[in-house]
Amino acid sequence: MGMADIAEVLWNDFLRHNPCDPTWVNRDRFVLSNGHGSMLLYSLLHLSGYDVSIEDIKNFRQLHSKTPGHPELGYTPGVETTTGPLGQGLANGVGMAIAEKTLAAQFNRPGHDIVNHHTYVFMGDGCLMEGISHEVCSLAGTLKLGKLICFYDDNGISIDGEVEGWFTDDTPKRFEAYGWHVVPAVDGHDGEQIASAIKAAQAEGDRPSIIICKTKIGFGSPNKEGKESSHGSPLGDDEIMATRKALGWSADPFVIPDDIRREWDTKGKGQRLSDTWKSDYIAYRNEHSELAEELMRRLQGDLPLDFEAQADAYIQQCQSKGETIASRKASQNALNAYGVLLPELLGGSADLAGSNNTIWAKYHSIEKEADGNYVHYGVREFGMSAIMNGITLHGGFIPYGATFLVFMEYARNAVRMAALMKQRVIFVYSHDSIGLGEDGPTHQGIEQLTNLRTTPNLHTWRPADAVESAVCWKQALVRNSGPSALIFTRQNLPHQDRDDGQLANIAAGAYVLFDSAKPGQGIPDVIIIATGSEVGIAMEAANKLAHGPGAPYVRVVSMPCAEAFMEQDHAYQESVLPAECRKRIAVEAGHVDYWHKFTGLDGRIIGMRTFGESAPAEQLFEHFGITSAAIVEAAEDLLGSQR
Repeated sequence: MGMADIAEVLWNDFLRHNPCDPTWVNRDRFVLSNGHGSMLLYSLLHLSGYDVSIEDIKNFRQLHSKTPGHPELGYTPGVETTTGPLGQGLANGVGMAIAEKTLAAQFNRPGHDIVNHHTYVFMGDGCLMEGISHEVCSLAGTLKLGKLICFYDDNGISIDGEVEGWFTDDTPKRFEAYGWHVVPAVDGHDGEQIASAIKAAQAEGDRPSIIICKTKIGFGSPNKEGKESSHGSPLGDDEIMATRKALGWSADPFVIPDDIRREWDTKGKGQRLSDTWKSDYIAYRNEHSELAEELMRRLQGDLPLDFEAQADAYIQQCQSKGETIASRKASQNALNAYGVLLPELLGGSADLAGSNNTIWAKYHSIEKEADGNYVHYGVREFGMSAIMNGITLHGGFIPYGATFLVFMEYARNAVRMAALMKQRVIFVYSHDSIGLGEDGPTHQGIEQLTNLRTTPNLHTWRPADAVESAVCWKQALVRNSGPSALIFTRQNLPHQDRDDGQLANIAAGAYVLFDSAKPGQGIPDVIIIATGSEVGIAMEAANKLAHGPGAPYVRVVSMPCAEAFMEQDHAYQESVLPAECRKRIAVEAGHVDYWHKFTGLDGRIIGMRTFGESAPAEQLFEHFGITSAAIVEAAEDLLGSQR
């Protein structure tokens, strides 16, 4: 209710969109960062002519409705992103603006501004109190995102009451310090002031804009206007009647008078806008056919037709080369191989590029070259991750961004949002365990792998060598139904020999890397399951166990991605981990609790039960008992024999 006047001016007089084609390429993006006000957005969509009916409005917050409690991507036509966790919608908007500016620089040509639109964001006090707002707004000013326009609903109220008791920032000065264009003290209920502020913001070339709108929460409610009681609770029947009277609204509930409906209907105007753009695109295509085709390919999210074949050739090359290197370096090698094939890659790192090896040979920073392919995010893990969500939501790019695994915790909720929205975002995490050594327990990931693996729709890859590293990058790039987390080591990892069948099965998430018996000789006596740097240790143990008179049948399963493995059919899962073999050992330098699902309660898990220590990596693995000797001991205990 408090932002309704702002929304009316923006949506009727400025927003370029087409209700008949919600995915029109050059539409303005609108993000409701204060997503608890979702009914405002649903009302705007309905009135404008989107496929959101009065029945949908009546079905607010009900199971499988188009009008969930917060805007959710995929439920409602016209909703650009899932919002609700405050500040992240604003961050998504920054990502969309980065994508628009970079895509325009890459594809626009003289006389053809084929990518040319604004990103508008509604946000409230909560968005600005969340720390992510500082991360992303600081970067937005530095990147000079002139087509980002944000409306701050400065109503002075949050759920706990009047914010002056806990939020006294000088917001105009704060955003001036970021390098933003600031329009202060706009009456959010005065249409002329709002329109004037939007025009001034649109005239800005190099600075993002914040329009600070003084509003009244629950506007029009005689007894609840300006009070926290109107924040998230229904007004109640009596107050609704009083509000209708105060606003002069006499139509029946859920009835929109014909004259108002006609004034709001944007279908004709929107279709004309998109038709004009299509004509412009045809002219652009006639002059720049290859660019036009490439733009459409990227906006549709399709990879180049020959990408998979070339990626497979590179993976085979890695297998033949047999390098012993850190997987973070193998990751950089994969980027060098795949990056030249994928101009849609838009990389970045939260300041640690030299450590996580995300800068590849052909990178160009967008800070220096507008048509670049790399973002220096600075020490902004949360902001980076939520910005990447906005980049992929915009279209035209596959974003990846990196930090140390342990600092995923700073960005946790943005990773969750990528999974919730099923977006192709690639989170790169290096320094994956106690194996990073001397930096100690503050930097050594322990529980983070479990956190990632228990997130629905997220694929978490922890490769064992350069070959698996190349495969996990390929799988993350081809997967268009959700995000991937790629976990890499600081320390060198030994190469593992594989035949063609094993090489092909890496993509299945788990595969038999070693069998001490020949195919067809029954069920293994003991299975060792390992990931990442511990695969090499598992192979050492298996070779010790599998030799000598009466040696058991030992199998080593490399499981770089448990989620991908669990998506395979039962027959494949059984071929790798036969249910009949209950003597199983899981080995990983992460928290042990995750692995019970694969070992059962009667198996053994070799891993971490505490935080790490500061020491060289080889000393730490010995200290915490993550060794081939420990695996042999566990296997002998399971087998009931001493060798």
